[in-house]
Amino acid sequence: MADPLDEAEARFRALNSYQVTVQSTAADGERQVIHYFYRKPGWVRMEFVQPHAGLVLIYDPAVRKVRLWPFGLNHRPTLTFAPDNPLVRSRSGQRIDRSDVGALLANLLQLRARGRMTPLGDTELAAQSAAGFDILGDAGNAVAGVHRYRVWLAHDTRFPLKVESFDAAGDLIETVDMRDVEIDVRFSERFFAP
Repeated sequence: MADPLDEAEARFRALNSYQVTVQSTAADGERQVIHYFYRKPGWVRMEFVQPHAGLVLIYDPAVRKVRLWPFGLNHRPTLTFAPDNPLVRSRSGQRIDRSDVGALLANLLQLRARGRMTPLGDTELAAQSAAGFDILGDAGNAVAGVHRYRVWLAHDTRFPLKVESFDAAGDLIETVDMRDVEIDVRFSERFFAP
């Protein structure tokens, strides 16, 4: 049987695009709901539902810029930022140009290389069969501030459906649920460049 993380990473490399509803909850209870769209070679569109309903961010990998519409597309103002600008980074510091599933899988693989992975068993998430894995870094090892991940991958696609991250003290950093996943979506040419 293939290694589940290696298989997930290989399947990500093979896809062209995806869309997903991301629901993240920080340890303090702050919640975000975002419709997330991705197309290779790195286009990202994020439509915020909660908080900041209507806000849209689009990352253009060719020019390495983020365009922001605070009140929705076709509403002024439109602002442009570098992806490392604090105004377009998450509270935890995550950048839009490193927010896709491929970046997550790279972090999981990197932590596993400096630690260990153990199975958590099978479950069902959002009406999908999934396998869970606990990835724990060796003492002193963390990736992007995360010492431990618990991740659940869909059995059929190996796409991540849920991720919990923990710091070195074992405290929960964030829980991310990914729902309504669609792979290899055909987006119009204007979808990422309105």
